[in-house]
Amino acid sequence: MSDLITLFSNNLLPIFLIAGAGFVLGKLFKITPRALSQVIFYIFSPALVFRLLVHSQLTNQDILTILAFATAFLAVLACLTWIAGKLLRLERKIMAAVLITALFMNAGNFGLPVTKFAFGDTALAFASLFFVTSATYTNSVGVVIASSGSTSILQAIKGLLRLPSIYAMILGILLVRLDVELPTVLDRSVSLLADASIPSMLVLLGLQFVNLKLDGQVRQLILVTFMRLLIAQLLALGLSRIFGLTGPAYQAAVLEAGMPTAVLTTVLATEFDSMPSFVTTAVFVTTILSPLTLTPLLYFLGA
Repeated sequence: MSDLITLFSNNLLPIFLIAGAGFVLGKLFKITPRALSQVIFYIFSPALVFRLLVHSQLTNQDILTILAFATAFLAVLACLTWIAGKLLRLERKIMAAVLITALFMNAGNFGLPVTKFAFGDTALAFASLFFVTSATYTNSVGVVIASSGSTSILQAIKGLLRLPSIYAMILGILLVRLDVELPTVLDRSVSLLADASIPSMLVLLGLQFVNLKLDGQVRQLILVTFMRLLIAQLLALGLSRIFGLTGPAYQAAVLEAGMPTAVLTTVLATEFDSMPSFVTTAVFVTTILSPLTLTPLLYFLGA
């Protein structure tokens, strides 16, 4: 029991406190989240993806295995969620919101500290790679999905060419492959921007909570919670066997896959007007309920 209390106080409570500060700020000063979401989307988030790529210490085989696992995981989960959405006869815009909230997990500011606490630094290295992979898909595929609620798929794909995160990802991979080291001034600048991304996302989450409401989307919220917290874990466990994951890689990948909805989805929803109120509610609900599913998962994984 003491370990569970420590897990909550060290990894969950700080998230709630920072989001709470954003909520109070929004209530007191009527701050709108749009401007902050743009700063995160176009500056902080690309810097975070770039830094994690250039500082990765894992082997090529590690990278390929986790990349393949994460890709297969998201692809299968997307198909299952889409089928469930079709059975519920969801409209285009709410389908986009359901997909981004069910697919993209909070593998960074939630997943990384939980992984370190439960399984140590070796698992944390694999968790960081999973986070880079999921963040890359969130900033690419997530953008296509979010914007597809209000524009055509072709236009959404073309819109990727204007996103800094795509170029940050490509540049980061090139620098790693060419073994190029950034000048100190650039490395520190990127690090400062990357360090600002997670707290900014949490403040944005709090700002979004000011306008928290379900808008009658209870069925959709249940679907997202079920897919993100239950089906995602079972799917990750099954795929880990197929990809032959063992030890810290297995623990990190499965645990990261079972995290609640990513805070970054609120940025996507705000930026592309993909039902941000519903998305924020999904982030809040899955985060609040996640200890109920993560605790037995940690036990199963041998924490």
